[in-house]
Amino acid sequence: MVQMVPITTVDADAVERLLDRAFGTDRHGRTAYRLRAGTSAIPELSIAAVDGDELVGSIQCWPVRFAGDDGCDVPLVLVGPVAVDPERQQGGIGRALVAASLAAADARGDALMLIGDPEYYGRFFGFSAEATAGWRLPGPVEARRLLARGPGVPAGTGAIGPRVTAVA
Repeated sequence: MVQMVPITTVDADAVERLLDRAFGTDRHGRTAYRLRAGTSAIPELSIAAVDGDELVGSIQCWPVRFAGDDGCDVPLVLVGPVAVDPERQQGGIGRALVAASLAAADARGDALMLIGDPEYYGRFFGFSAEATAGWRLPGPVEARRLLARGPGVPAGTGAIGPRVTAVA
């Protein structure tokens, strides 16, 4: 039986091995990794799927920001990666992970973004590219795959980058 648990309760190296299996060891060069450079995953929104002692899936969410060309600065949450063990895909684990993470983000009132399949994330989770046409990222991305949802999602032009908080 698959259970959803805080990602902080599972071995971080096991999460990295799962991500390697799901996305390949060259995944660190992708634009999404540039967006979260220098940040830590948000513990309240990052979840692991476990079956007994086995990690079968994970989702992580990251603090990013929209720096508008008009001077506005809007905090956002970058959703993903969503990883499911390749042998367990198509069983609903990924959808359950996303649903659990988004429920927690919605309770916090977060504005969310992700890079993903618009047909899937739009249909099941309400994401769209409606507000993101003017967003610039630190690497290539297909405009139709840059999606957002939630309160306060900015619709202007500006750059998306890591939201690094100062440590006091």
